[in-house]
Amino acid sequence: MWNLDSYTIPMSELIKMPEEAIVSKIYEIRGEKVMLDRDLAKLYGVETKRLKEAVRRNVKRFPTDFMFEMSAKEFENWRTQFATSNAEKMSLRYAPFCFTEQGVAQLSSVLNSDRAIAVNIQIIRLFTKMRKLLLTHKGLLLEMEEIRKKVSGQDEKIELIFDYLKQFINEQETPRMKIGFKS
Repeated sequence: MWNLDSYTIPMSELIKMPEEAIVSKIYEIRGEKVMLDRDLAKLYGVETKRLKEAVRRNVKRFPTDFMFEMSAKEFENWRTQFATSNAEKMSLRYAPFCFTEQGVAQLSSVLNSDRAIAVNIQIIRLFTKMRKLLLTHKGLLLEMEEIRKKVSGQDEKIELIFDYLKQFINEQETPRMKIGFKS
């Protein structure tokens, strides 16, 4: 909570970014969902250089499953894949640090500004929400696969049912001999 004059405002209300703005900054690199140092620096309101300095000063807090630096090959591939403009390339002279969800969480202990903490909380909540959605969709995907397995090979059986129905219809069209009392 921040105290502004005589009333208090929660930090989450002070800095509220649309989820889309954060989601658009999450990439998949080496099979991990990560955020790049320059995007995080922009969100936190600090220079990328300062963010990297803080991380380097506290390198023990960032094992390889929390953060890694792109290799030269990954960096070049990433730059060409996103077709960055010359202005954007200017800020991409060095391979960026890639932070996993745990790395982003750890950044809050390194960057101790109120804005960094508020943005960090929002990012962690978004990562959690994404994980829940993924688990939900994974269950649906497995159920659909099961249904597909049950349905596959049923074409012949369905054709056989239609053949029987056609025979039944044809039999009903032929005149039948009336039965019952005749006078």
